[in-house]
Amino acid sequence: MAPSQLLNVKGRVALVTGASSGLGRHAATVLAQAGAKVIGLARRAEALESWQETVGNQGAIVSGDIADQNRFEQLTQHIADPFGTPDILVHAAGLNPRIPPENITPEIWEATLSVNLKAPFFLSQAFVPHMKAQKWGRIINFASLQSTRAFPNGLAYGSAKGGVAQLTRAMAEAWSSHGINANAIAPGFFETELTKAVFEDPERAARNAMQTCIGRNGEMADLDGPLLFLASDASRYITGQTLALDGGFTAK
Repeated sequence: MAPSQLLNVKGRVALVTGASSGLGRHAATVLAQAGAKVIGLARRAEALESWQETVGNQGAIVSGDIADQNRFEQLTQHIADPFGTPDILVHAAGLNPRIPPENITPEIWEATLSVNLKAPFFLSQAFVPHMKAQKWGRIINFASLQSTRAFPNGLAYGSAKGGVAQLTRAMAEAWSSHGINANAIAPGFFETELTKAVFEDPERAARNAMQTCIGRNGEMADLDGPLLFLASDASRYITGQTLALDGGFTAK
């Protein structure tokens, strides 16, 4: 394959969860602009429709709750309707309740782990047979700074994201011999709905920026290269890894 074709995703079908906002929406847009057919999945239909308008016929939407196990089979069937079964999975949906440990209820714990950890596995499990059959697939999980570090009021979220890092390794062990590479992106501080509380405090946001080696917080365009790298043949000998997309935050 020519070097110029290594990042090529044309002709691929991608599923992006959390495509209604933030990094998930940006990931869905980047893949569509790069030539993949993209199914955007999220709960908020109106926000998904807004995203689809930006990518035209390269995108399709499926509205549903990935944490609702009772409707999971029906949801996976709908995902394949627009373009066929996906061979690139981007698990960007996230839930971070940001509450003190003593206020975590069983319901909050279950919801946090369901969205961040359980859904990426079961969605992947549903589409792995297709990937095995074609001997090619890419799974991109979204880990976090909290996959390796503990933050205040992040016990449930951090536990789930720590699990995502191990899930990524376990997926690689289970499926990479079939041509399915599983890796994770661990973003630093990007301004999204999930990090709204951080960026509403300018001093806190500035402190986070200074903690990086580069000296700034993340910008949406910083996701583009790593995403296309992990979604394409450029990463064909890389699997089970978590890429810290944090400007060197975790290096200091």
